[in-house]
Amino acid sequence: MADSLPAVSTLTAEEPALQAVLLDMDGTLVDTEDFWWDAEVAVFAELGHQLREEWRTVVVGGPMTRSAGFLIEATAADIPLDELSILLNNKFVERIERGVPLMPGARRLLAELAAHRIPAALVSASHRSVVDRMLGSLGPENFAFTVAGDELPRTKPHPDPYLTAARRLGVDPARCAVLEDTATGVAAAEAAGCHVVAVPSIAPIKPKSGRTVVSSLEEVDLSFLRSLVLIPR
Repeated sequence: MADSLPAVSTLTAEEPALQAVLLDMDGTLVDTEDFWWDAEVAVFAELGHQLREEWRTVVVGGPMTRSAGFLIEATAADIPLDELSILLNNKFVERIERGVPLMPGARRLLAELAAHRIPAALVSASHRSVVDRMLGSLGPENFAFTVAGDELPRTKPHPDPYLTAARRLGVDPARCAVLEDTATGVAAAEAAGCHVVAVPSIAPIKPKSGRTVVSSLEEVDLSFLRSLVLIPR
C-alpha cells in the first residue's frame, strides 16, 4: 500500500460502515483512455487537423460535450458539437468491438464485492451505447445498475451522477466508496460527499483528506474500502 493509506488493523474492531461501492469505468475498470485519445486523433485527422499531445490531459475523464467542445475550439474545426460527438462515439465503439482489456485487479475486486453482497454501481461519463458494450467485458451481474453520461442533465465533474447512484441504491453518499482515475471524476465524487480512492490513469492526482491515492486496483480490496469509510471526515 502507498504511504497515504490508513492502517486497516487499527479499524477492525469497529462496525463496518461501508454501504456501497461506486465505480468509474474508462481508465478505472477498463484500460480505454488510450482508446478515447486514439479515436479523437483519428476523427480530427479525417477533418484535417492534428491534435497536440498536451491536449490529452485536458480532455481525459470529462463528459463528451466538454472534451469535444475543447477540441473544436483548440483546432478551429468547422463541425457542430453534436456531429463531432457522434463521430467520436462511433470511432470509439469501432475500437472497443475488437476487445477491451480490464485494468489489473478489476476483475478480482468486482468478484469480491459480489461475493460479499456489497452493492456496486457503474457511474460513467460515457454514453449509454458505450457503457452497454463495456458491460460485456465487465459482467453486468457485477452491478446493481449503471449510470451513463448522456442520461443526466449534468455529468462529471458535477456530483449528480454519484448522488443519483446513491439515491437509487438507497444509501448515504458519505458511506459510499468511489473509485476514480481522473481529477474530473474525483471532483464529482467528492462534491457528492463520498470517500474517494483515486487510481490515476493519465494525469497525477494528489491525496488529501477524504481522498486516497493508489497506483493500481491491485492495492484495493473490500477490507481496505471498509477501512476508508470508518475514517472520520
